[in-house]
Amino acid sequence: MSTVQQPDPSDRPARLTVGVVGAGRVGPALAASLQLAGHRPVAVSGVSDASRRRAEAMLPDVPLVPPAEVLRRADLVLLTVPDDALPGLVAGLAETGAVRPGQLLVHTSGRYGAKVLDPALRAGALPLALHPAMTFTGTPVDVQRLAGCSFGVTAPEELRLAAEALVIEMGGEPEWIFEENRPLYHAALALGANHLVTLVAQAMELLRTAGVEAPDRMLGPLLGAALDNALRSGDAALTGPVARGDAGTVAAHVTELRRHAPQAVDGYLAMARATADRALAHGLLKPELAEDLLGVLAHSADGGTGTSGTNGTEGNPR
Repeated sequence: MSTVQQPDPSDRPARLTVGVVGAGRVGPALAASLQLAGHRPVAVSGVSDASRRRAEAMLPDVPLVPPAEVLRRADLVLLTVPDDALPGLVAGLAETGAVRPGQLLVHTSGRYGAKVLDPALRAGALPLALHPAMTFTGTPVDVQRLAGCSFGVTAPEELRLAAEALVIEMGGEPEWIFEENRPLYHAALALGANHLVTLVAQAMELLRTAGVEAPDRMLGPLLGAALDNALRSGDAALTGPVARGDAGTVAAHVTELRRHAPQAVDGYLAMARATADRALAHGLLKPELAEDLLGVLAHSADGGTGTSGTNGTEGNPR
C-alpha cells in the first residue's frame, strides 16, 4: 500500500492546467486525481455520448472542446485514447501545430513508451508515458483505486523525475519500464488481468450450467485464496488435477466441456498444457504421471473425446 499522502489542494494554488483528449474510463479519473493534488482541469474532449456523460460526471464544469482546443488551454495534456489510435492522434496534433513547446504530453497506453510521442517531441513537447496498472470502471471509485496503484513509467531520462512526481501526486507508485520492454510489460498485464476476466466469466457460466445458483459466491473465496497464494508463492501454489497428474480427471473435464461448452475447450487445453509444463519444471508433477497427462491433452487437442489415456481412470476433481 502506498505510504504517499495526497496533498491538500487548499494548501497551495493550482500549478498546472490539465486537459484530457479522449474521455474514456481512464482520462477523467486521472484528471480528477490530479485535481485532488492541486492541479486544475480546464478542458476535455470526447466523441461518444457515454464519454461526454462520464466527463461531465467526474469533471463537472470542465468544458468539452475539440482536441486542438484542449492542447491550446492546457499545460499538461493526457492522451487517453485506445492504443491503436494513439500514433495517428499524436501525428495529427503535431502536423496541425496544436502542440506547444514546453507542454507536458502524457499518454496512458501500456503498449507504447515515449517514442510514440516523437512527433510532438519535435514540436517542442515534453513526452511522458504513464500507464496505470489498474482496471477502470469509468466511475469515481477509480480515483480511490489509484492510491497505491503501480504505474509503468517511460520517459526521456531528463524527464524521469517529473514523470515519477506526477504518478506520486496521483497516489500511485512509479515503476520504471524501459522503452524496448513496453510491449512485454503490457502483454504480462493483459495475460494476468484481462484474460483473468475471461477465465472467471467462463467458470461462472459452467457453474450455472452445473446447477450452481450463486457461482460468484462459490468462486469468490476460492479465487481470492488462489490469487493470494499465487502472488505469495508463485508456481508452488499450483494445485488441482493437472498439477497432480490426474489424467483421468482431466480427460473427464474435456469430455464434459465438449458436451456443454465446446467454446471453452481450446482455452482449457491451452491452460492445462501451460500448467503441466510449469508443474513439471518445478517438481510438482511427477514425470511418470506427466506422460499420461500430456497424452490426454495431445489426444484432446487432435479432436479426441478426451476419455482416452493409458490409465483409463477418472480421478477426483478436487
